[in-house]
Amino acid sequence: MQRATSLERRVDGIAHRLLRDAPADGIRAGLIEFAVFVLKQAWACIFGAALLVVIVAARLWYPDDAALARNDALTIAAVLIQVAMLVFRLESGRELWVIVLFHITGTVMELFKTDVGSWAYAADGFLRIGGVPLFSGFMYAAVGSYMVRVYRLFDLGFTRYPRRWITAVLAAAIYVNFFAHHWWWDARWVLLAGVVVLWLPTVMHARIWRRTIRLPLLVVFAGVAVFIYLAENIGTWAGAWAYPDQAEGWQPVSLSKLSSWFLLMIISVVLVAWVYPPQVPAALLRDDAATARRRLDAESV
Repeated sequence: MQRATSLERRVDGIAHRLLRDAPADGIRAGLIEFAVFVLKQAWACIFGAALLVVIVAARLWYPDDAALARNDALTIAAVLIQVAMLVFRLESGRELWVIVLFHITGTVMELFKTDVGSWAYAADGFLRIGGVPLFSGFMYAAVGSYMVRVYRLFDLGFTRYPRRWITAVLAAAIYVNFFAHHWWWDARWVLLAGVVVLWLPTVMHARIWRRTIRLPLLVVFAGVAVFIYLAENIGTWAGAWAYPDQAEGWQPVSLSKLSSWFLLMIISVVLVAWVYPPQVPAALLRDDAATARRRLDAESV
């Protein structure tokens, strides 16, 4: 496991001892691989899951007449979750900087989007900037937390990954478009086409337990976007924020938001890639080195 925290190394050691005698083939082996995949995904989502549980709990049980406004309580809870992530070695200090960057990037977008009326938060509490309660930035930080954690939990590797400077240019254009489309032409479909062209050849290699799965990276982007969209529906149902068409009563978030979350995934991936540069899987590098040695041996005969 790449760059594991001290707690994760202990958990990984226990898992290896429990599974070392597990079969390598057959149905049971497949079920074990699936169970490990699910557990790793759950571990990667722990920040976002904890924050979502708090948001839902506040909707169901937080008293309306409490002295502390609900938004302020959510902000304090989000800070405590982040502190707990560090204290209990669920995140490293290096990952914290990535998450802070997500927090800042998301808060700037929130300030603009609420100002133009794209969505709104309840107007209560003191822990806010303008119309944006501070807990909102932690929702973006939760995405950042997932991204950096899943990268190391699955020892992610990539083949045919595009040049990072090109991805950075595209991500910057996507971020600008989130703002500019309010007074200029919405370029999201052009940007989506650019994403497809740029990442279509890229394959992600993810090690689960004994097996390494290979998936087209665009499929992974789409899957995570759907997952975030489902979490967004839970968040709006819980009253954390609301879109204009939900002012009279909750209804599912428009499916058009899937394209927004897909593009946000690109920004997220690019941010993480500058901290953890995408690497070719070590096994492929070893195979390439062995092939090169065999070729040299054959030429020397």
